[in-house]
Amino acid sequence: MAGKRTTGVTIALTVFGLLAVAVLGWRLLVASDPSGATSAPAVPASRNPEGKAAPPAEASPPPAATPEPAAEEPAPEGDPVPALYLGDSLAMENQLVLTDLLRKTAAVRNAPYSGTTVCDYLESAKDRSLVPPQHKAAALVREEKPAVVVLQFWGNSWGYTPCMGSIKQGSEPYYERYAADTRALTAEIERAAADVGIARPKLVWVLQGPDPMTPDRIRRINGLYEKQAAEAGDLTADAGAAVSRSGDRYTHVQHLPCTRYERAHPEYCTGGDTTQLHRDDDYLHFCLAPTTTTPRPCPKRSPGILRYSKAIADAVGDHVRATRTA
Repeated sequence: MAGKRTTGVTIALTVFGLLAVAVLGWRLLVASDPSGATSAPAVPASRNPEGKAAPPAEASPPPAATPEPAAEEPAPEGDPVPALYLGDSLAMENQLVLTDLLRKTAAVRNAPYSGTTVCDYLESAKDRSLVPPQHKAAALVREEKPAVVVLQFWGNSWGYTPCMGSIKQGSEPYYERYAADTRALTAEIERAAADVGIARPKLVWVLQGPDPMTPDRIRRINGLYEKQAAEAGDLTADAGAAVSRSGDRYTHVQHLPCTRYERAHPEYCTGGDTTQLHRDDDYLHFCLAPTTTTPRPCPKRSPGILRYSKAIADAVGDHVRATRTA
């Protein structure tokens, strides 16, 4: 009798776990569209596929969604450099804020796709990819000729990320595949730059914030990004640290004490002395508006998005300044 009860509990826990993964996977695919609009954007980018400047498919966010200039570092002297921003639903939700923060530093071509991972942007991954051929990393490098490529990947791997196959998230094959794919993507970008006769762009791997479900997975993923950047002479941007507790980098938090900037702008200090990073129903994303079914940039002022984006913008700005004073 006890054996039957144990078996029943085991089955129930297994079913619950599968449902949790399915729900989170759905959120990753549809996240960052708090608008509720039914029409999909023509291009998940700040330019259209032909590379011409164009407004986002959704109307520009309200002023509340745009960070004030006081949040920025002094812009490097000279014209903005061409840059690419590629990645998953976190890139999808923060792309407009990052583009605004970098407007004096880099002319950013955004091409994020929700639910994606590193292999989706490989030209060698022709099948089962969530990214169309014209928006693969190498294709965009040949088109845009960027000086900087920012790469934002949380580490997706499940049924919603087809190019990862059936690899279980957090398993040793998962980490081995991620390491191989970061090397492959770096090589494809380098070859694409050589194809069009430009200098190899500097890659900026974004280090991820805490994951309450698998905290060690994020630590290892960030370690892979740091290792790849070091070996290839590239950079990292520790955006995850900006949304973590000081001295406790990999423990997930929903609220943090307000920064000096947030205290000076109470609309960001959402809890009086604290700021809210995540909604109650979404521990991963930083957009404080409800998730709907069409992935789009977040239209609501969200402190976590500003913190995360500013860390990326600072890394890109520091690099551009360094290249101009070298």
